[in-house]
Amino acid sequence: MLEIISIETPTLGDRTYLIHDGRVAFVVDPQRDVDRVLDLAGQAGVSITHVFETHIHNDYVTGGHALAGITGARYYVNAEDPVTFERTPIRDGDVVEVSPSLSVRAVATPGHTFTHLSYALTADGEPVGVFTGGSLLFGSTGRPDLLGPDATHNLVHAQYHSAHRLAREMPDEADVFPTHGFGSFCSATQAEGTASTIGQEKQSNPALTLDEERFVAELLAGLDAFPAYYAHMGPANLAAPSEAPDLSLPQPADPEQLRQRIEAGEWVIDLRTRSAFAAGHMSGTLNFGLDGSFATYLGWVIPWGTPLTLLGETAEQVAEAQRELVRVGIDRPAAAATGTPDSWSGGEALATLRTGKFGDLAAARRQRDLVVLDVRRRMEWQESHVVGAVHIPLHELQGRLDEVPDGEVWVHCAGAYRASVAASMLARAGTDVVAVDDDYTNAVGAGLPLQAGTGAAA
Repeated sequence: MLEIISIETPTLGDRTYLIHDGRVAFVVDPQRDVDRVLDLAGQAGVSITHVFETHIHNDYVTGGHALAGITGARYYVNAEDPVTFERTPIRDGDVVEVSPSLSVRAVATPGHTFTHLSYALTADGEPVGVFTGGSLLFGSTGRPDLLGPDATHNLVHAQYHSAHRLAREMPDEADVFPTHGFGSFCSATQAEGTASTIGQEKQSNPALTLDEERFVAELLAGLDAFPAYYAHMGPANLAAPSEAPDLSLPQPADPEQLRQRIEAGEWVIDLRTRSAFAAGHMSGTLNFGLDGSFATYLGWVIPWGTPLTLLGETAEQVAEAQRELVRVGIDRPAAAATGTPDSWSGGEALATLRTGKFGDLAAARRQRDLVVLDVRRRMEWQESHVVGAVHIPLHELQGRLDEVPDGEVWVHCAGAYRASVAASMLARAGTDVVAVDDDYTNAVGAGLPLQAGTGAAA
């Protein structure tokens, strides 16, 4: 009885896979919070005996070493990866007999990294599918630029040939099981769909439908910025955290301690929605709501190593935030508090954040001078932007606050999440700011002229 269970991590755009035959199981690319994998294995009544990494991940801290330690499973990592821990080395062409019915063959698929492996699964002698990690994704491939510009040229060409190798060696009906591509910044372009086969990819994936020169040119032209915390993930995974993360709640902080932390320049994070934050919050706090890509943007924006305190309405919110953060290597918040802004502030007057729609921005712009600040990424800006806007991507804002023009600043993004983050950063810096709580697609209908190209980027 073959079962392939996909374990989703939507906030990072990744998947982990648990595969079993009713008795024995193996895991591909486990996330750091391995309790999810253990719970599912327990529910299925199976023993995890093998753990496979497709590559040294750049977007999250692996749970592979910890999972192998807990279960006693063999931990397979490419023999060429310069890891600092004991593992079972695996190479292109090696076949691992997981059980009498399940076997896994390693397939070298460089491109996302130089040592990337995919794993072809056979069940009862029949090919089932291939776990492609950051190689062949749904309608896309893993990006080739995460190891730096000196490696990008070789990797993008390797990615093309790896996709073609998989297409040659796997039957059309074989399922494709990627780790990245569901919103992950490890994907070269936004992947489409939730399932695919080799045959479907042959019909739709640019790596398999374009010639090599055009594929390379289009992929490189479409690459945009990736989170700054990626720089810390590779080294962490080469050292492989050997223990499961500590998800116990941080020490509680009272209002005086919270104020001291804010005044000391630490980051105190309000986990509530942007509308709740705007209605009233402790001054100096920053809004990274759990309803968006919380860990991606917080890990991207925060100066690495800055002490972090979490504010949630409930202990469950704080626990959810901690789980998100350990996946990107932020293991232990300095403190936490639960309740309401009134309880956090200890009687101190609450701050509010002005918000408006694009229509409000258009009306205000006709009446007075103001600054429109666009915090979307470079490629979003180049596609189109409000005429006369200033462009500072959210991930650069902390280091470029002095470039924000004086006066009343209306800040927007594509869907309002990043705008609220940016507005809270600007408010903490003393800026007179209004957060545009609206979808960018409404800008034209509101009467705001748009243009493409570089425009008024700062």
